[in-house]
Amino acid sequence: MNRLGPGAQMETDGPNPPARITAAAGNPPQCIATFSNRDSGADANPDSGFWSGVRSVCADSDTHGQVVPGHKTEIRVRWTFDNLYFLFICPYVELNLKPDPQTASETNGLWNWDVAEVFVGADFRNIRRYREFEVSPRGEWVDLDIDLDRERPEDGWVWKSGCQVAARIDSSRKIWYGFIRVPYSAIDQRPAAPGNVLRINFYRGQGPESNRKEIAWRPTHAATFHVPESFGELTLGRC
Repeated sequence: MNRLGPGAQMETDGPNPPARITAAAGNPPQCIATFSNRDSGADANPDSGFWSGVRSVCADSDTHGQVVPGHKTEIRVRWTFDNLYFLFICPYVELNLKPDPQTASETNGLWNWDVAEVFVGADFRNIRRYREFEVSPRGEWVDLDIDLDRERPEDGWVWKSGCQVAARIDSSRKIWYGFIRVPYSAIDQRPAAPGNVLRINFYRGQGPESNRKEIAWRPTHAATFHVPESFGELTLGRC
């Protein structure tokens, strides 16, 4: 549903269309990244010292803004001078997992299975350029350099960010946890600093095709996740 292809590409205005922030009228929704003075290894435990008490945002609606019962997703964000960190806490009804998972290298097409996703960009002039990061319940991953005006935008999956992921499934509680660590330099040309603002949205694809749930922090009001006009803002909190 969120892929870039002939049936899902956004309209363009030529090779360099202007930014069109029509869906972000007024003050865009805010997410605050909590500063950490130390970096962390792979940590998908919301009760760990790194994640406990960190402020969060929640995604509980589909791409058209309708609440998806039983799938309220909590997202926590931290930053250091070197990295951005994301933790997804993902309730589920039924998992849809890729057979024979591969975690040593990225999985192109991972979006066809259960995933949590971050779309994030630093370019406020050309909002059609941003990065995409995905993690599955079993620790598969993919990172993509998105340029909606590239002739073949789907080719962005060959880009390498240096991200790290981790995941675990709590089948007794029907919750899975996804961790993503991204080098800050893979997103923003500026050094990481308090007050830096990025453009961001969070998504999930959940469940089998017969009962697929698409969940978004900010609704896109389209049959794709790739609507940069719908992004909110992520601000790096004070040290």
